[in-house]
Amino acid sequence: MPVKLADPPMTGGQVEVLVGRLIRVLSCSPLARPLPAVTLSALGLAGVAFVGLCATAPQPSAVTPPVLLPLTALARRLGSPRLPDALGDTLMDVSIAFCCVGLAMMLWANSRGWTPSPRKMLATVAAIVGVLVNITPAGSADIASYAAYGRIAALGHNPYTFTPLQLPGGAHNPYTAIVSSRWRSTPSVYGPVATWTHLLAATIGGARPWVTIWILMIMTGAAFIATGYVLLRTAANPVRALLLWAANPLMIVELVLGGHLDTFVALLALVAIVASRRRPSIWIDVLIGLLVGTAIAIKISAVFVALGIAVSLVHDRAWLRLARTAVVAAAAVAALYLLSWGTTVLKPLVSASRLVITPSAWRLTQILVGRVFGDGALHAVTGVFGFVWPLLMVALAWYLYNRLSPDVPTVVAGTCALTFAWVIVAPWSLPWYASIAWVALALLPRNSLTRWLALTTGVLALFHFNGRFPVNPSVGPTP
Repeated sequence: MPVKLADPPMTGGQVEVLVGRLIRVLSCSPLARPLPAVTLSALGLAGVAFVGLCATAPQPSAVTPPVLLPLTALARRLGSPRLPDALGDTLMDVSIAFCCVGLAMMLWANSRGWTPSPRKMLATVAAIVGVLVNITPAGSADIASYAAYGRIAALGHNPYTFTPLQLPGGAHNPYTAIVSSRWRSTPSVYGPVATWTHLLAATIGGARPWVTIWILMIMTGAAFIATGYVLLRTAANPVRALLLWAANPLMIVELVLGGHLDTFVALLALVAIVASRRRPSIWIDVLIGLLVGTAIAIKISAVFVALGIAVSLVHDRAWLRLARTAVVAAAAVAALYLLSWGTTVLKPLVSASRLVITPSAWRLTQILVGRVFGDGALHAVTGVFGFVWPLLMVALAWYLYNRLSPDVPTVVAGTCALTFAWVIVAPWSLPWYASIAWVALALLPRNSLTRWLALTTGVLALFHFNGRFPVNPSVGPTP
């Protein structure tokens, strides 16, 4: 009979206590058995994959970009049905819900003593990912924008000033045609390293956008499995770590089936965190700086990883290490940004920083201000958000940090708290943004933040798979 592991210390208010009691009851129920947990997770993944297999190319869909990857093309030849948008939305909702509940059930089973072989788990997930990267991305069309930016760069244009709609042929260009109409006039907001990966894929794909997207999917899947391998080798509890990352159906849906760049950021963040826990040396600090700088050159949000590492070094009063790491990271960022497409890389970020997503408390505030003071006040109130949300994020991060045991490594706890708070507070937040918080959480012992991160990611996933909500027109879109 499996032995139930000790519950983590409970902190927080009355809501936390009540939720903790409910979870303890559920974790002792038949729901906390491995077979139904894995089955439900598999059904969730299969549902999202089925949406990808039934992609409606060449017509755009609300849940898939209009391209046919190898297994989707095979399914089409075998007579797979074409899902109407409403049915695709419903299937995505149900599948994501299955993924959320399946993840919770697997973690409950683990808390009762279920310890599958981590190596076999990673090998199984690698095989699943190997299949999924051959299916049309489902739940997000961002990867179509990645492909278009890669094509722009391959043709010798600057993807930070040149938009997909400006490609030869305009809207009839094969690359422009697969980009959502929302983003066709938007330049890239991603870092130069991200654009180089897009360029590599587009160079291989040439005039065939489906090949470019296929290469991007394969690269993303490889990064996802590589992250799982690093966790396998470095986590104190590799079973729990892989359940939170590699076998996490929410992460597979958002990162692998969505093909998102955040997978690469999570990998670099993990290696930087692991390296920061090694015996201090000049070369370790240089390595950490290079890793963090490269991550920031993929997505600017990786700056929260840098802050997490800085908090740890300040906590340890390691001023020399902090200076060395900061100088190397800053030099890496400057070199990668300025030696690629120059300062034009930074220009789209200014517009992106004013984005507000629907639904959110920030968007509700905009609506109320617009109705009371008119549309002219929208830009002013949005500018105020830029000062308010970072302060709220720091306050929430401090609260989350103090909920963790003082015995856990500061660098892991700080990174997890900062990135989790960012996902909750930022005016523009999407489910795949939680990837860094998940990879940091996988390095921590059992704690009550797991349930809240799972709930946050699940809610964001249900609200924000592609096509669910209109973009705020008063600010302007970005992928």
